[in-house]
Amino acid sequence: MISSELQTKIKKIKIHTKRIMQSALAGDYISAFKGSGLEFDQIREYQMGDDIRAIDWNSSAKMNKLMVKQFIEERERTIILAIDVSASTAYSSQHELRKETVAQLAGTLAFVAAHNKDNVGALFFSDIIEQWIPPSKGNVHLGKIIETIFTLKPAHKGTNLTEALRFLVKLKSRNAVVFMISDWITEDTDYYKFLSVARCKYDFVGIRLLDGAESKLPDLGLVEICDSESAASYTIDTRGARSAHHPINKFLTLRALEQKKTFEKYHLDLLDLAVGKPFVNPLVTFFHQRIRRQI
Repeated sequence: MISSELQTKIKKIKIHTKRIMQSALAGDYISAFKGSGLEFDQIREYQMGDDIRAIDWNSSAKMNKLMVKQFIEERERTIILAIDVSASTAYSSQHELRKETVAQLAGTLAFVAAHNKDNVGALFFSDIIEQWIPPSKGNVHLGKIIETIFTLKPAHKGTNLTEALRFLVKLKSRNAVVFMISDWITEDTDYYKFLSVARCKYDFVGIRLLDGAESKLPDLGLVEICDSESAASYTIDTRGARSAHHPINKFLTLRALEQKKTFEKYHLDLLDLAVGKPFVNPLVTFFHQRIRRQI
């Protein structure tokens, strides 16, 4: 039995989904991703009216005539939501916890995918694989994913991106789009090795969900903080933190830039969203940008 609280959250997600589907994308959000629901069929001779972007120049040179790649529409498409559920998702300097924003975002993407009759799967991870729901269709399956998004209680507190990426790489999912939602803050420094492999297997999109204080600290003097994942305690000096030149702010800026450079190195998209802030418009803008880049 779904609680009234969960029903309220699902209703909010459906509102987000409706806004996305009524946007200029007209429901074809997934056309923003490579493959566009098509699979290669054959090489054939160019005919009047064919899209010149379909010309295969290598084949044309060999055959000494214009040849085009022909595609057929795929019946199945898979969307995988890889969701960070580590202890850091319980942090926020906003009115809404990071895990609440994560849940709304993941739930919205699940509903959008289901609306387009895609197979939807969900991977929940901390420093272990907390739960894996294999891709499938139907209202019952979607309901299971949504309920898990809001009710899962992780067994571990840490973050291990490598473990999540290793799991994804081993899956036998075809023509899948992966949305990996995390703050991407981790002591695990080897994840980029698996990121490069995931990039070859999937259309992979990183969604970086950061709190405002993780980009620039407020000026609060000496502050006692506790790492929610390791339970280690620290005293930090935030005096003068309004300045971008404050050592901690410089560190935060550098960390964000290094993450972005890693994604750029492997030609992957990294979408930045803010905890407790509306995400529908940035998401729609991101889809549009992906479509424009393919034109």
